[in-house]
Amino acid sequence: MFKVKIASSGEMITVEDGVRIVDALGEHGIIIPVSCEQGICGTCLTGVLEGDPEHNDVFQTDEEKAANDQMTLCCSRSKSDLLVLDL
Repeated sequence: MFKVKIASSGEMITVEDGVRIVDALGEHGIIIPVSCEQGICGTCLTGVLEGDPEHNDVFQTDEEKAANDQMTLCCSRSKSDLLVLDL
């Protein structure tokens, strides 16, 4: 379990184990466009302002993943207790 903070509103959303970030956000009315839902297409790529993403996608290069400034919300998780998303 970890929390996601929406930078524009300050809203905090808990993402439970086994729940995708995109689904947790959707439950709170924050709709993120998705296509493949497997981390292949990059449709749900979102900026990360704070936190340590656990990248589970194949869309980003190793260098992009190492920068930790964006992540795919359909399949990636968080290594840290809090992620602040550029939404």
